[in-house]
Amino acid sequence: MLLSRIDEFLQAVELILAKFPNEFIVLNSIFDLPFTNSYPEQPPEIKMSDYLPFELQLKIIKLPFELQLEIIKRLPVKELLQFRSFSKQWKAFIDSSEFINSYSLNQTQLPRRLVWYQDEDISQSETGETLVTFVDDETLNPISANTEIDPTALGLAKQYKDLRVIGSSHGLLCLYSRPSFSSETGMAALWNPSIRKSVGVAVPRQLGWGFSCSILGFGVNPITSDPTIVNIPSVSQEMNSMAAIEVFTLSTGTWRSLRKLPDKPFTVSGNSVTTGKFIYWFAFQGMVNFRCGSGAKKLITSFDMTTQEIRQIDLPDCFAHRPYMRFSISEVRGSLAVLEFCRNSQKRVCDIWMRNHDDPNLFTKLFTINTPYTSIRILGFMKSGGPIMATQPEDDEEPGALVFYEPSSKDLNHSAIYANYYSFFVDSYMETLLLLDQPNSN
Repeated sequence: MLLSRIDEFLQAVELILAKFPNEFIVLNSIFDLPFTNSYPEQPPEIKMSDYLPFELQLKIIKLPFELQLEIIKRLPVKELLQFRSFSKQWKAFIDSSEFINSYSLNQTQLPRRLVWYQDEDISQSETGETLVTFVDDETLNPISANTEIDPTALGLAKQYKDLRVIGSSHGLLCLYSRPSFSSETGMAALWNPSIRKSVGVAVPRQLGWGFSCSILGFGVNPITSDPTIVNIPSVSQEMNSMAAIEVFTLSTGTWRSLRKLPDKPFTVSGNSVTTGKFIYWFAFQGMVNFRCGSGAKKLITSFDMTTQEIRQIDLPDCFAHRPYMRFSISEVRGSLAVLEFCRNSQKRVCDIWMRNHDDPNLFTKLFTINTPYTSIRILGFMKSGGPIMATQPEDDEEPGALVFYEPSSKDLNHSAIYANYYSFFVDSYMETLLLLDQPNSN
């Protein structure tokens, strides 16, 4: 009996979506609900004749509300946003912080990848920034069939157009603009493309050397769904006298300084990587001015979003003290990976080392990438474990390319995307409702 009633409701949902594929469902005449939804824009005028048949409306509202809620929990994001206008009860339930957090943690979706890049051939009036998402389904050229989208058309406030991507987690992107010489703060934007909403966060300038000494990390706490930004100095000043490491959580709306820091100073290098409850940075022990080619001990710095603790992870001696190499970190199949770059006959070679789940201090070499390119950047990895790379031709005047590498066959499969070599960003992606209960920065 229960399954038949669920089936009736699902059939009703399908009929509703078929009748209004691109418009909001507004049943004001039945539920006396004024239109308040603003996604993606104010709807066109809907005539009374466009309303659903009365018997279909009755079929939906006659179901117990508890059963309706169980069905709501299984709807995709786009349909959830539409159904906020179905009734006051539905809107209150979908807009509640409890549902938003629960939905973001428990939703099952096909694995997707997000690509952000900037076109080099743009006019001064355009940003050239583009967002593409694709299903990670083993196809050789997954991006070519996707539509390129201007981020400002997906709810990213125009004043944030000059930001670079810091990271992505639970359907949110964190973008950052460094402070100018005359400013005490930079600006970050937390952005959910699925619901077309962005929230601005002022980032305090870190004291230290150079134009800007902040290196940010971003993640969403996997237990509380709380977006978190870590502002860490790129260079520690003196032993036991480091500049403050600051943490921002959206739930509090404030920055706070970490009290417990590692005993030894360290220098953070490069972008952060978020996997599970941890944000990671590649780092060097002590103060290092020339990171590439330095013989300083290499290590990994981690921040636990659930305990708010920062720690250091020792790397194996096989490359912890190895000089004249360029290192970075990434994520492979849910595990932390270390990327070791070197040159072979003026071409880039990269060894991929994956961290062992059972022994955190053990890294296993997965494979070596040999390419015909002088410069490569490993941006991320497909579900299969194959790297997604940005490549730079010998002629620096030419744009960079997005390339997929197949480890078993050693094939390089070019996508249809060519852009600024340093602008590429790739990460896993899922649709969530995070930020739905937040005021928009637009």
